[in-house]
Amino acid sequence: MVQAKVRLFVDHPLTEGQTVPLNKDQSNYLFAVMRLKEGAFVALFNGVDGEYQAEVTAANKRGGTLLCHAQSKPLQMPPDLWLIFAPIKKARTDFIVEKAAEMGAAKILPVSTDFTNSERIRQDRLQAHALEAAEQCGGTYVPEVTELQKLDALLAGWDENRQIMFCDEALVGAAEVLGAASGDKWAILIGPEGGFSEAERSKLHALPYAHPVSLGPRILRADTAAVAALTVWQQHLGDWQ
Repeated sequence: MVQAKVRLFVDHPLTEGQTVPLNKDQSNYLFAVMRLKEGAFVALFNGVDGEYQAEVTAANKRGGTLLCHAQSKPLQMPPDLWLIFAPIKKARTDFIVEKAAEMGAAKILPVSTDFTNSERIRQDRLQAHALEAAEQCGGTYVPEVTELQKLDALLAGWDENRQIMFCDEALVGAAEVLGAASGDKWAILIGPEGGFSEAERSKLHALPYAHPVSLGPRILRADTAAVAALTVWQQHLGDWQ
């Protein structure tokens, strides 16, 4: 079986022998941009059925069809880890979403905090970035990106069985905190560029399921902090062990 070099997310059931129709955008990408021809193979995934090698059976820039052959990867679910972050400048918010999808976040939640500079996001655009990141990194699962919500509202309805690792530049010792923690359901909380307000910091410290950690002696940019926090969590509690 030829291993495809192009991966594509499709909103369609996948199984051996299944025909998959392509929409105009998908067809344009495969046949105009990537210049695939009939007989070429594409790796398909839908976030449910794993990855399948599919053969191009009809190629047209306005439409086309693929035929699924063998499954090349089973569905690989990420750890039950959410990334909660305050949006920053557009390109850097895109970066956070992309890296969270690549690094195994199961859900991505933008939140508005007291010091959040950006009060508006394009949820559909961020979801598309998460999808593209999954296509590029070989993942078979696409994390959901939620609409922007207030941090206070999110915490008000919080499931206390989900632990929170929140990054506070005033502290040290992420490894020690995570080494003593338990539970399979987690969330990482990254503050805005100005950090958490004193009111937010006090509220988070008072939550029994919240674990304040530092990411080192230097203050990190929000996008750097997201990658660093995901790395620390994955190494101690995730699927990198």
